[in-house]
Amino acid sequence: MFTLLVVIIILALIFDYINGFHDAANSIATIVSTKVLTPFQAVLWAAFFNFLAFFISKYIIGHFGIGETVSKWVNPGSPENEIINLHVLIAGLIAAITWNLITWWFGIPSSSSHTLMGGFIGAALAHAGGLSKGGVDVINYAKVIPTFLFIFFAPLIGMIIAFIITIIIVHLCKRSNPYKADGWFKRLQLVSSAAFSIGHGGNDAQKVMGIIGAAVIYYEIHTGNTDYTNLDPKVRFGYFVDHWWWVPVTSFLAIGLGTLSGGWKIVKTMGTRITKVTPLEGVAAETAGAITLFLTEHFKIPVSTTHTITGSIIGVGATKRLSAVRWGVTVSLLWAWILTIPISAIIAAIVYYIVKLIA
Repeated sequence: MFTLLVVIIILALIFDYINGFHDAANSIATIVSTKVLTPFQAVLWAAFFNFLAFFISKYIIGHFGIGETVSKWVNPGSPENEIINLHVLIAGLIAAITWNLITWWFGIPSSSSHTLMGGFIGAALAHAGGLSKGGVDVINYAKVIPTFLFIFFAPLIGMIIAFIITIIIVHLCKRSNPYKADGWFKRLQLVSSAAFSIGHGGNDAQKVMGIIGAAVIYYEIHTGNTDYTNLDPKVRFGYFVDHWWWVPVTSFLAIGLGTLSGGWKIVKTMGTRITKVTPLEGVAAETAGAITLFLTEHFKIPVSTTHTITGSIIGVGATKRLSAVRWGVTVSLLWAWILTIPISAIIAAIVYYIVKLIA
């Protein structure tokens, strides 16, 4: 069992790293497309603030609420009929890694959050015998439904906030010298990009913590650790974080290193293919995205940073004219978002059966 736990932790950190370079575009696409920083400077900037998010989550916010939510996407079941086990977690992670790599290869900015959720749920359903045998009860709807709804709400909120911020900025700066204003907004993009990178790190690194936390809690309970069995399930995740302190540190470090590697195909999609972005619009989009991520982290709702920044970029594009947004690209992205959960779930179910045969 310990070997399986080690494999899960390694796979989770690999997923975290891939998540970093898959989602690097979210933090740096606008800052690169507006030539505020070179690509290498931009990933250094984003990676630093990804890791800084650890200290903000731990010492300022005071909890890792998103990680706790992720750890409870699937109901644990009873001791006689367990739903979460190490095979389920391994299968879910392999599925999530597979879909992330596929979408990265084709330059599709899909959601690492939702592929993880789809993989986790798909493997749990396979373990429970599928929907036909009442396996649908494995899903913790109180945790999953808000995450699912924010596939649509996060980009919508980002879009609305970005639209409002852009209109306000344009109104305030309409008499400014265009050259000087452009210079100021290039400087402000450093701040807005940093804020979004903090939101990205705080949101996405915690998802990996949630998976590792579920695995560790399962392991500790099944090896007879009474410190876990005697605890109220509501506080087990917090106890895990306190005693496995290196997990959050490593999770935030892995996503920072992944961001440092960059994901240039997705940078091109996010920075130029949806709509052309100026420094002013970059500030508006990143600020709107950061506000959305901070709000959802406050309410412990895992959201897609990809969806959020895409909606924000659409919002600033729509202030010029609706035709400024390349809706054909946007519709293709929407299909990828919708398909992510079911495809990840199917891959995870297949992987689960394979894992059961060989492990």
